[in-house]
Amino acid sequence: MTPQLVMRSIMTIIMIGLAGLILWRLQINGWGSIVWLASAVLMMVIRSPYAARNKENEITERFAVSKERFLLLLVSVGGTLLPVLHLSTGLLLFANYEAPNWLPVVGILFLVPGFWLFWRSHADLGRNWSVTTELREAHTLVSHGVYKHIQHPMYFAIWLIFLAYPFLIQNWIVGAAGIVSFAILYAVRVPIEEAMMRHEFGIEYEEYSSRTGRLWPQLSK
Repeated sequence: MTPQLVMRSIMTIIMIGLAGLILWRLQINGWGSIVWLASAVLMMVIRSPYAARNKENEITERFAVSKERFLLLLVSVGGTLLPVLHLSTGLLLFANYEAPNWLPVVGILFLVPGFWLFWRSHADLGRNWSVTTELREAHTLVSHGVYKHIQHPMYFAIWLIFLAYPFLIQNWIVGAAGIVSFAILYAVRVPIEEAMMRHEFGIEYEEYSSRTGRLWPQLSK
């Protein structure tokens, strides 16, 4: 068994254990915690095949590597680690708030379009998608599917998913952590990503960006 496989097995056991604790604390956390847990798993299920396949890509250029690692770590802590620790241990119980039992339904209304768009944007990007901002050999400018009218549908999808958190987890800190951490990543990373696309595709990208919106279609065009 390789060290990588051992580490993966250990992480899987830890994740199953934490998921079990979250289920055990259902009465304390409310049923929205189960929806949150399912959404965290679904995000990994959607993304994993693309991440595994695209490891084979030959990368020709990377942008802002150290900055991106910090931003991704920040979102992982705010959007995953903090909710898991709270829901499994009650770490931030002091910041809980009372909410009606139906409130997670509002969160689900964000999650349904969010996860459809999250899946569709991965599928439309195909081999062009990567976790970090980088160019691969034979990189192409994707302007079909959900990218026909929106430049950053994947970011829009993640916004919808994180905006659901306060409705699923009734905790001021946890509800805000994912939104704030992703807002920081979005504000820093999008200009870097757009500069990379201009660098690679020039006028083709300028024309594409002029007829599309960042997160919402330019319906007048």
